[in-house]
Amino acid sequence: MNAPNRFELFVLDDGEKPVEVSEDTKIPNAATFKIMKQDHTLGNMVRAYVLAMPQVLFAGYKVPHPLHPYFLLKIQTDGTVTPQVVLEQACTKLIGSLSTLEAKFKREFSFKDVEGAVTEDPYGTTGTSGQPWGSGRDYLDF
Repeated sequence: MNAPNRFELFVLDDGEKPVEVSEDTKIPNAATFKIMKQDHTLGNMVRAYVLAMPQVLFAGYKVPHPLHPYFLLKIQTDGTVTPQVVLEQACTKLIGSLSTLEAKFKREFSFKDVEGAVTEDPYGTTGTSGQPWGSGRDYLDF
């Protein structure tokens, strides 16, 4: 099989840098970032946060090949800030948003624990008598 081992998709090798930056010589105020051991999940989120910044003229990402665990992110700014600064600010905002989402998620589940200790059947297979819908029936019988 051509697929690499699963751990090779997210664990950095010894001495491997997580981000490599290369300045674009043909386009002014542009740079390409190679983000190692990541995929579309992070690439799309970072691109969206970079595009939300007013100084950005262009931002796009691509995963060159699905078997290679990295993506390329190209950023072009209007010249008031560098692409590196824009990427740092976007990542900071993204981390803040994810922290807020995590806090809300944990808060909602803590409310569920406090509301009551009623054990619910997630499949809805138990009736009011505590028995399955009837003798000899399972949740696939409608």
